Amino acid sequence: MSAIARRGLMLVLSSPSGAGKTTLSRLLLDGVADLALSVSMTTRTKRPGEREGVDYVFVTGEAFETAVRDDQFLEHATVFDHRYGTPKAPVMEALDRGCDVLFDIDWQGTQQLKERAREDLVSVFVLPPSHAELERRLKARALDPDDVVARRMAKASDEISHWAEYDYVIVNDNLDIALTKIVAILAAERLRRTRQIGLSDFVRSLTAEG
Repeated sequence: MSAIARRGLMLVLSSPSGAGKTTLSRLLLDGVADLALSVSMTTRTKRPGEREGVDYVFVTGEAFETAVRDDQFLEHATVFDHRYGTPKAPVMEALDRGCDVLFDIDWQGTQQLKERAREDLVSVFVLPPSHAELERRLKARALDPDDVVARRMAKASDEISHWAEYDYVIVNDNLDIALTKIVAILAAERLRRTRQIGLSDFVRSLTAEG
């Protein structure tokens, strides 16, 4: 039997900075078939090792505002003085092909996705095991100066307060276990009857054969 056609889904991972969502996202992309990363547009400067069009699309503030006016985003938000947005067209094309799209975005972006495409959305909030561990991870990755780390820690409580708005919540105490849980969530959500758009034809073929 050939595979039953299905519509792709949007898998959102959100967390306070340092809780592990970016690492989990990379592991998912490396290990799960038919899953692509949504590449956001941003006004922030490129960090060492980041690639244009792969990690982000880097644009000026003027170009970003033009995209907002032209309704080119599924969601957009301002985070730590920089603007981020998800271009609509490539995401919807992927979903129509049956490919799932992974989002590494915050609660503001997730709320906007809910308003625009709730039936396609599966949202997961990743919590750190403790406040102290979150701070340790932020300092250990050495990507930001101390003042930015302090700002991220100050904002963490506000971000965590939105946990109840998500479909699933996991605690990232052990990276392998957290990854296994997210893979299980994705597997179950792919099997939802409403996403298996080829199921009606398949069932009809069964009854016709009978």
